Amino acid sequence: MLLNTLDLKNIKIAKYIRKNLLIFFFAIFFVIGLVVFGNQFVLTVQESVERGIPLQELMPLVSFNMIRDIPLIFVLSFFLAIIITISQLYKNSEAIAMNSFGIGDFSFFSFIRALIIFGFFFVFFLTMFAVPWAKYHKNIVEDETKNSSEFSFITEGRFETFKNGEIVFYASESNSVDNLDEQNMEEIFIYANEEGKPVIVLAPEATKYTNSETKSVYLRLKDGVRYEGLPGSENINILNFDSYDIEIISGEVQKTIANFSKIEEMSSLDLIKNGELTANAEIQWRLSQPISIVILSFFGIFLGKTSPRGGKGINILVGLIIFMLYNNALLVAKKSIENGQLDPLIGMWSIHLFAIIIILILYQFRQGKIRYFIAKMATLNFKEKNNVYLTK
Repeated sequence: MLLNTLDLKNIKIAKYIRKNLLIFFFAIFFVIGLVVFGNQFVLTVQESVERGIPLQELMPLVSFNMIRDIPLIFVLSFFLAIIITISQLYKNSEAIAMNSFGIGDFSFFSFIRALIIFGFFFVFFLTMFAVPWAKYHKNIVEDETKNSSEFSFITEGRFETFKNGEIVFYASESNSVDNLDEQNMEEIFIYANEEGKPVIVLAPEATKYTNSETKSVYLRLKDGVRYEGLPGSENINILNFDSYDIEIISGEVQKTIANFSKIEEMSSLDLIKNGELTANAEIQWRLSQPISIVILSFFGIFLGKTSPRGGKGINILVGLIIFMLYNNALLVAKKSIENGQLDPLIGMWSIHLFAIIIILILYQFRQGKIRYFIAKMATLNFKEKNNVYLTK
């Protein structure tokens, strides 16, 4: 009879905790999503005005970016919701009463286990299938709107930089031609730095084109003047030309960016078959996000335990720091795998393993076992010193 009563109480407590957790989760997800997606919408409107592209053509980009960012926002919102839910139980002294009935950390975990499992598979679906699909279609839309990056079209009436600022370019007028790789411009000004010497190039017209073999982007200037050195100096060289080609973007840079973009767009099955370092890093990153929701759930339960008179918001601040450290550690590991600096067998799994070890240490500390072990070691050490003293 007593066991049935306790089971009934546990069911009611579990429903109560899950209800509060969902309320806090949706509230946090809404706020974070509003900030992130609202910022993306504003940037898209600004880009539409600056580049003269209709807003309705860019709106799909916002949708694809939302799908791309949902996994990270979901994990963070769920993590913070757990901290706040457990913290509220302690603030209201409800968790203290539960502890007296033998309801501890792992009981809290079992109460929200169904939500954690749902979150795991939801994020797993997003990272393994939905996000690659969104990135693939996002690039298609960007190519169609000629808005992919500086590698597409040059904006008229604006100074633009290339090659990490080594080349400054300006064109008063610009229009595209049928070939998507070419663009015609008028009244050209170029400032470049060649081996430490300033070079100024002026031309009435130019054409931007892409070399089909090297994939490098060039400007072909016509009937212009090239000044090597500063005007007014004695060693200035002046060259009049009929046609002059200058490379503004290296093909190797484009290949590298295209390769990473291609990897991010690939399906998870293709990544597993690929076997390259970049593919291995990407598949580990996709798997790490659903794994992180389980690991962070344990952290959230531990961080939620506070004193009724404790400071408000400290556990949330600590949680944000843990989330950033954990997520940044995964990104560093991903980059190290891509560069061949970290063995894929170690990879991001080592970050998860380290986080699990910390959780076990926290649990042992919360149970008082570590303090008991330290006190016992100190007592043994004290006895050994006394025995040595008495022997002397």
